[in-house]
Amino acid sequence: MSWFAALRDTARTGLTIDRTLTDPKRAVRGAVAVALVLFPTLALGDARLATSAAMGAFIAGTATFQRSFRPRATLAVAAGIGLGVSTFLGYLAAGVTGLFPVLLAVWAFGAGLTWAIGPTAGVVAANTLSVMLIVVQLPVSPLTALGHGLVCALGGAVQALVITVWPIGSWTAQREALADTYAELADYARRLRQDPTAHVDPEPFMEARHAAALTPWQDRHRPPELRGLRGLAERIRPTLAAIADPKVGAPEEGPERDRAREVLAASAEAMDALARAIRTGAPLQLPRSAPALTLVARTEGPELRGAARRAARRLAGLLRKASDTLDRSSEDTIDSPVLQPGGALRKPPLVRMLPTALRAVRRQFHPRSAVFQHAVRLAGVVTVAYLLARLVGFQHGYWAPMTAAMVMRPDFAQTYSRGVARLAGTVVGVAASTLVVQLARPGEWVLAALAVVSIGGAYLTFRTGYAVITTCISSYVVFLLGLQEGNPLVTAVERVGLTLLGGSVALLVYALFPTWQTARLGERLAEWLAAAGRYAAEVVAVYERPAAPRGREVRSALLDSREARSELLQAMQRADAEPGRHASGLPGVSRRQLDRARAAVGHLGRVAVLLEAHLPGADAEPVPGAAEFAEELRLATALAAGALLTGQPVEFDAVREAQAQLERRLAEQPAGVQGDVVRSGTRLLLQALKDLERALRGGGTAAAAERREPEPTAR
Repeated sequence: MSWFAALRDTARTGLTIDRTLTDPKRAVRGAVAVALVLFPTLALGDARLATSAAMGAFIAGTATFQRSFRPRATLAVAAGIGLGVSTFLGYLAAGVTGLFPVLLAVWAFGAGLTWAIGPTAGVVAANTLSVMLIVVQLPVSPLTALGHGLVCALGGAVQALVITVWPIGSWTAQREALADTYAELADYARRLRQDPTAHVDPEPFMEARHAAALTPWQDRHRPPELRGLRGLAERIRPTLAAIADPKVGAPEEGPERDRAREVLAASAEAMDALARAIRTGAPLQLPRSAPALTLVARTEGPELRGAARRAARRLAGLLRKASDTLDRSSEDTIDSPVLQPGGALRKPPLVRMLPTALRAVRRQFHPRSAVFQHAVRLAGVVTVAYLLARLVGFQHGYWAPMTAAMVMRPDFAQTYSRGVARLAGTVVGVAASTLVVQLARPGEWVLAALAVVSIGGAYLTFRTGYAVITTCISSYVVFLLGLQEGNPLVTAVERVGLTLLGGSVALLVYALFPTWQTARLGERLAEWLAAAGRYAAEVVAVYERPAAPRGREVRSALLDSREARSELLQAMQRADAEPGRHASGLPGVSRRQLDRARAAVGHLGRVAVLLEAHLPGADAEPVPGAAEFAEELRLATALAAGALLTGQPVEFDAVREAQAQLERRLAEQPAGVQGDVVRSGTRLLLQALKDLERALRGGGTAAAAERREPEPTAR
């Protein structure tokens, strides 16, 4: 993609307006919290203190609108504390010549590193940087710096108090995440009817796991219908694949395939009903074709046989348990480790998360890390924009570094789309609000009321588009700063000019010092290969030692594989928006070869899913040689991942020899049905590894591999 096409597409994305609105009640609640801080502080007669308080309440409220499964009151308090500290330090540094730019660079670097913790932490940290830039420009004595910092923190405390007193949709995020999982399972079942080797989207499962991590208070108060359903969804996923796959399930053609399609269609309808009930909290209404009634009880017509029939019976039982869970109105034992192999997920309080957050930041503290590069870039851009504004002599020079801080993101697409949206939204917001101030000449109380209305509009349009949000936020800041002395028209012209300056610096610096996701695709593929190999090895090893409790190891390996695949798909999506032609990130490997290799690794993971669907019970007959094959597979895929990154040839001769030895042992000592499953599964694993070898050599065609994993819808 050319630079012109990339810039055109990202600009179009940034200016796209979605008509979706945030929950109006939550938007009103956030605006009310700002008003509860702004008006009493203004009544004390100190407009500067009122500005600090209102900015603190605004940013704390913004934190509660980020996607998070933690109590939103906790997020507001944490954001308020961060704002108070940044404001206090900013005021102290502003009183010492030359110290503020140093503090600005250090704080910006730290804000960039917080992206290692997650997007919510990164956005909130960038907002604290913006507040520091705005409020410290208001002339105060050093003795009042602590007061301004405390008032900013007070804004977060008031937001938390209002959220606690006025709860709205306390479990909406958890319901949405769990419902999305069942909706994805329903779509997956429909896709399997047409493509028996289709892949499931891992994102809803990952979100549901994050949502299932609860604090002790949340665990005691969550709705009963949210208990245990995630574990059942994890078990339904491989069961659906086991029914559809022609190698281990229903035949590719014939009456049994038609029957499998009927089962999948009925399952999809049932899971759609489950998703609706979870999302709304309404009673479950299963369709007449519910699998609990038709999967096994039906006697006329063709029937499923063998492994496909066992999988269908298992699916019917899982769907019955899911519907029973929603029908019950009180807690039961559905969250037991038997039904939820991952065990109970406990989320520590926010204070106890600090060591974990520090470890996450420390892991990213090296020059090759995308987060580290973003932190360096953010610190440089903000400091340069601040110094340029001071050099030009603008009175309100903080607007340029503030724009740069809000625009910068770790990847190209977000930075440029937000940059264009920020420029457009700021120009419109500043022009409109300045026109109101210039024509109406409102007093302090009217300006405060207009600020509250503007921030309510920002909260309401969080899902509408960044350009619209920026328009409302710019108006909010203009009305707040209108409480100070100055010529509104001159101030508006300065702000527009500084916005263009800060945005241009941010976009130019990213173009000169980019972090291309395309160059990191090889690393993401290598990580997925190693994780998928470990997952397959953990599953195969269970067949030799079925009585050993290995559910936690299998679940952990599955989660690692799922996360690695998700990171690769996200990197590919971002890479597609980048300009120019970049290498795949692997020595001597083209992007086309990388796509073929991705399809082969996807097939490897899918075979592991099929084997997991048929895991033996504790009293099943062991399969001799399965553990040895599993260990060889784990080692070979780990070595292959390293070979990918170093440009060495990838080969799996040792795995072929281990599989041949496994076949010989099974011929000497048959292990019944489980032995047949392992024999078929390991052959499919070898085929996936052979496809990977061919893809990286560039030989042959990859049509078969590409059919196994169609392009993800996100792309």
